[in-house]
Amino acid sequence: MQFILTMLQGGVKEIISYLSAHVITCLVPAFFIAGAMAVLVTKGAVIKYFGSQAKRWVAYGVASVSGMLLAVCSCTILPLFAGIYNLGAGLGPAITFLYSGPAINILAIALTGAAIGWHMGLARGIGAILFAIIIGIIMSLLFRKDEQKRLGDIESLPEEQSEKSGVFLVLFFGVMVAILIISTSKLAPWIKIALDLSLINSLAIMVHHYFVEGEFRSWMEETWSLVKLVVPTLLVGVFLVGMVTAVLPPEWISSYVGENTLGANFAASLIGALFYFSTLTEVPIVKGLMDLGMNQGPALALLLAGPAVSIPNLLVVNRIMGFKRTAAYFILVVIMASLTGWLYGYFFA
Repeated sequence: MQFILTMLQGGVKEIISYLSAHVITCLVPAFFIAGAMAVLVTKGAVIKYFGSQAKRWVAYGVASVSGMLLAVCSCTILPLFAGIYNLGAGLGPAITFLYSGPAINILAIALTGAAIGWHMGLARGIGAILFAIIIGIIMSLLFRKDEQKRLGDIESLPEEQSEKSGVFLVLFFGVMVAILIISTSKLAPWIKIALDLSLINSLAIMVHHYFVEGEFRSWMEETWSLVKLVVPTLLVGVFLVGMVTAVLPPEWISSYVGENTLGANFAASLIGALFYFSTLTEVPIVKGLMDLGMNQGPALALLLAGPAVSIPNLLVVNRIMGFKRTAAYFILVVIMASLTGWLYGYFFA
């Protein structure tokens, strides 16, 4: 009975921690960005850069850079991923964007180098960039027939024209991304509040002067639709992770990943891919496990798999693109993280 009570308490504690630390600072700005994308960014623009007819180096390059610049966690990227996927982005570039946002986090990679060593930071950075592109390409090949039908249906729809200039869109979305970055930064609270209020005021001015009648309401409706799609499933996932974490001590994990074997790397990748890591927290967690005896190979595997996917992330991705695609994405992340960690531990550790 005490075991069950501990698990339930862990689940509730994880949800409370998640809501207090992440919803306002991460998810809320992300939902508004995704809602605005659905209203202001034309389907043609998404298809041009991410669709089946786009040049591959453009599609995957833009997807990886876009995700990298956001530097968000595996849950914050979800509404943005849903937005571009539903607008007509190809599966490969969309998956690259989904992985790159939380995995190719410049701040986390720099922190990895500072806390664990420059070699680990460099290996994580290179591995994550290659992962994002390779996994996207493999996914597009695995589901190319289904994708041709899905994109054909989307691209056959009547094309709407946006009256917003490119300069306005860059400024408008730039302000919202700035709010997201500032809200999740380590700045003093009063500085963050002052900067965010100033940026929100700028948004209000742009909405007042440049939005036509009905656009603001459409923006809010799209944002609310994404909230209803993502949040319920996300909270269930967070609760499940909290339950397991409450009864799974780090010492137990480190005892199974003390050697650089394929099994140890697979275990590290699997654990990382299931558990939720908020932005930047994976570095001190992995550093602590290394201090307890975790080998460098499994440590890199955990760093590559952990920030990119999680149970909450996978549950929502399943709702967006289906079980088969989600399962393939999960398996690819675990396998590639395991092999990369093992190779790193074998040749460089």
